[in-house]
Amino acid sequence: MTAAATASTTANPGPLSATELDDIHAWWRAANYLAVGQIYLLDNPLLDRDLVAEDVKPRLLGHWGTTPGLNMVYAHLNRVIRERDVNAIFLAGPGHGGPAAVASTYLDGTYSEVYPHITQTTDGIRKLFRQFSFPGGIPSHVAPETPGSIHEGGELGYVLSHAYGAALDNPDLVVAAVVGDGEFETGPLAASWHANKLLSPVTDGAVLPILHLNGWKIANPTIPARIRREELHDLLRGYGHEVITVEGDDPMLVHQAMAAAMDTAIDRIREIQAGARTGGVTERRPWPMILMVTPKGWTGPKEIDGLRYEGTWRSHQVPLTETRTNASHRAMLAEWMRSYRPEELFDADGRVIERIAALAPVGDRRMSANPHANGGLLRRPLILRDFRERGVEVTAPGASIHEPTRVMGQYLLDVMIDNLDNFRIVGPDETASNRLDAVYATTDKVWQGEILPVDVHLAGSGRVMEILSEHTCQGLLEGYLLTGRHGVFSCYEAFIHLVDSMFNQHAKWLKVTREIGWRRPVASLTYLLTSHVWRQDHNGFSHQDPGFVDHVVNKKADVIRAYFPPDTNTLLSTIEHCLASVNYVNVIVAGKQPCFDWLTPDEAGDHCARGLGIWDWASNDEGSPDVVIGCAGDVPTLEALAAVSILREHLPELRVRFINVVDLMRLQSAGEHPHGLSDRDFDTLFTADAPVIFAYHGYPWLIHRLTYRRTNHANIHVRGYKEEGTTSTPFDMVMMNDMDRFHLVIDVIDQVPTLRSHAALLRQQMVDARAEAQRYTREHGDDLPSVRDWTWGDVGPDSAELTAAANTSADFPTA
Repeated sequence: MTAAATASTTANPGPLSATELDDIHAWWRAANYLAVGQIYLLDNPLLDRDLVAEDVKPRLLGHWGTTPGLNMVYAHLNRVIRERDVNAIFLAGPGHGGPAAVASTYLDGTYSEVYPHITQTTDGIRKLFRQFSFPGGIPSHVAPETPGSIHEGGELGYVLSHAYGAALDNPDLVVAAVVGDGEFETGPLAASWHANKLLSPVTDGAVLPILHLNGWKIANPTIPARIRREELHDLLRGYGHEVITVEGDDPMLVHQAMAAAMDTAIDRIREIQAGARTGGVTERRPWPMILMVTPKGWTGPKEIDGLRYEGTWRSHQVPLTETRTNASHRAMLAEWMRSYRPEELFDADGRVIERIAALAPVGDRRMSANPHANGGLLRRPLILRDFRERGVEVTAPGASIHEPTRVMGQYLLDVMIDNLDNFRIVGPDETASNRLDAVYATTDKVWQGEILPVDVHLAGSGRVMEILSEHTCQGLLEGYLLTGRHGVFSCYEAFIHLVDSMFNQHAKWLKVTREIGWRRPVASLTYLLTSHVWRQDHNGFSHQDPGFVDHVVNKKADVIRAYFPPDTNTLLSTIEHCLASVNYVNVIVAGKQPCFDWLTPDEAGDHCARGLGIWDWASNDEGSPDVVIGCAGDVPTLEALAAVSILREHLPELRVRFINVVDLMRLQSAGEHPHGLSDRDFDTLFTADAPVIFAYHGYPWLIHRLTYRRTNHANIHVRGYKEEGTTSTPFDMVMMNDMDRFHLVIDVIDQVPTLRSHAALLRQQMVDARAEAQRYTREHGDDLPSVRDWTWGDVGPDSAELTAAANTSADFPTA
């Protein structure tokens, strides 16, 4: 069913009285006036005199085309908030419509409250105008600096997923999300329409999507504007919506139609929620949405220099581009701004007239002042039990084996039990695959569709959210965190790259908010990346990419953290730390396959607190090492320890220091990252002159990048993933990338000057051992038993095994 409220054809004058219509139209005119002024003016904010060149900014930046529509939506949301006591926030998908959001928050008073120097006076308006897209001012997008915003407008596609994330566990909240028709074309937006199937009408709030169809992108028409309207309606209905249409170019008729549409939408939302909460209605019902069709650049110049502007792509950004140098354009700008009749909107001192100011909701009901849009105000720290309660017993290093993420699932079960109203796990169909399914003992996966007898762990109010769209998962969690809650994003390591750009935007948001006093800290965004590069036994090369961390460390050091816990207890310590943190992006890379336990819970806690450290039980350097063997990651740790065991057996006189790194950023200098080691401490650990052989989980060059300023950088030799892989055995994978234990021993021999000729036979034996291991996997489809069944107590291949390998390796390549 489609409920139509079409401005251009309706015979019903609408729900607004003549006075209400005049008032809301005055608000809209004021918002449009303030928006145009932000784009163009340095001075003369109320046009008290003729515009001169010096009144106009030398560089005109911003976007006009979408702004009038955003102002229209904001004005009418204010009305339903006031009249119906709606608890609402506003998300602008076309975030480049920053002038609209700033104008509306100035009109409702919030802007002056958080920025007291932007007063409700003529001078305040002058400052408001001057700062926009101006050096030392504010961005042109709806940015962290904009009160009421939780959605950065720098990139399109995420408004709906952010909106649905905000609505989760907020049963009285309505999130109005304006979707631009250019944004409509993006893949993330297309997937996020389905987030309404994850929204519980019982425990969650509601999202009101408003698709703004103004017809154009920067230089091209938009797809949804050029397909048949019935086809578009069918698509939106197929997404699960009742479509309410508002269409026209006569502002007074559109106001009436929009008022009717808002009333209908709020009625439907409350009807659906009441039916589910008290009426026993269990089937999923279509949620309302508004399709708003208005001209692009509405109320702006219709024609400039003989070319049509209003209603075309030409009005997307700045319609009049020569207003500082072209007197004719400057006269057109003045005419445009005076068409809003500013003398009727502001008094002699520049204050918004009372009848317009009175249209704003009061206090926290203002969308720009709603605490949900400044989620740190609502954030409650998670109740976190000591990770040691779930720690595994370790009688000796390597004496036991666990699946780290499976044990972590037990810890997350405790977190879920203790925080059932503000903690969620999101992921693309991988919670059980990533061994976190212990949480199903207290919650299910949320699912609003049909549930069949064969289904397991599906429920209308589950707290695990799975949708096979990494973009939507990321957006849901961001919306949830930014409105004051907590969560974890679990994903296969290789495919987290799909959200590279979303991560960019969130990291930038956090960087900026740390510098804004009125923005309160929000819970950190924590990624668990598992099913990682070294253990893709089923999937192979397509699932092998450890490069997300390389991307992450490009961002501001104050914001990002990267952790490589080597075993179960260090993973538990790491997740406890990350869940307690605020205003960071935490990346945890950990395996889900069986892994040796190296540290007791107490040792793990101490090790993680340091971020890195010497493992004395794996070292024999007595304070003066011939070589340092470092590692970061679970598989690199295994291979590095196995290499140490070979060296101990065959070169017992070699003094080896073993260092494991959990917090990757400890490798950077203290001047580059808050977690970085001082040069003195780095040299104390890694020495100033000894060779360092480093086994790393990801691409080797990242370690060089982090340590390039260190005294001993020329002696640091890194092994890691170098884009070699396939579906194969675990040890064959590390051999393909030269990070296996045998190659690490070769590296030690090659880099320690006193060993080069002295250990020639051992080096040859290592080359032969690699060849034998490769031959065995090709013949048996499994790893060599001496490798597969190795434990820390072993001393590596004995001389007889190495001699046998030498006799069978002639056809295989050397190191």
